[in-house]
Amino acid sequence: MDFAAIIGTFLGFAFILAGMILEGGNIGQILQITAAFIVIGGTSGAVFLSFPIADFKIAFSLLKTVYFNEVPTMNKLIAEIVDSSQKARKEGVIILEKEAKKASDPLLALGLEAVADGADPSLVREMMENQLARLEDKVQTGAKVYESAGGYAPTLGIIGAVMGLIQVMQNLSDPSKLGAGIAVAFVATIYGLFLANLITIPYSTRIKQKYQKIFVAKEIIISGVLSIQAGESPALIERKLETYLLDNKKAAKKEDKAQ
Repeated sequence: MDFAAIIGTFLGFAFILAGMILEGGNIGQILQITAAFIVIGGTSGAVFLSFPIADFKIAFSLLKTVYFNEVPTMNKLIAEIVDSSQKARKEGVIILEKEAKKASDPLLALGLEAVADGADPSLVREMMENQLARLEDKVQTGAKVYESAGGYAPTLGIIGAVMGLIQVMQNLSDPSKLGAGIAVAFVATIYGLFLANLITIPYSTRIKQKYQKIFVAKEIIISGVLSIQAGESPALIERKLETYLLDNKKAAKKEDKAQ
């Protein structure tokens, strides 16, 4: 679980609602089904109009990334690659076919299998970089769906507010109907801002932030596999891969333990 994301979601809603209650309001005042229909339904429609169904499936598949830690531990990944390089040096590259079956990452499995099959280094690099490029496209697509929803939601909130005010203006002679219209007008605006600034835009940002680290791990894999194929020593491979870490090895180990 990503406790930072969970805490952030909780704090965002909790403090806003607490502030409203401290001002003498109550949660029931912002529970307006009409406003929810206008903002959530309208935003969903706008996003569906903007993206194909396949992009929605990608966006939903990335949703778990927000609340769950899927970032690989870099030191474990480096240790796995170095271990494979040691076995390849002792027993030959054919052993990498067995190592690929228990690899922790699909990209690593692909690379080790290609090396075991005796593929040309340029082909191995191309295969792995193509897979990485597809993953990058997937992440950008999914994040863009949430980002677009965050752009549409406040506008739909304004539309809901205008619709509520229209209802108010049409019923000035009937005071009993004014309250509902004014409620829809203001609550719709709140829903739009909530949806954009506490859900969809943060989701987009979180997904891209998480995958930045995953992309670094993929680059480590590509460099490691190509180094194994080039016959470099395990010690050299380990030193080379550790240069991808932002901090020194000791600090990186602390980060891995924290995860």
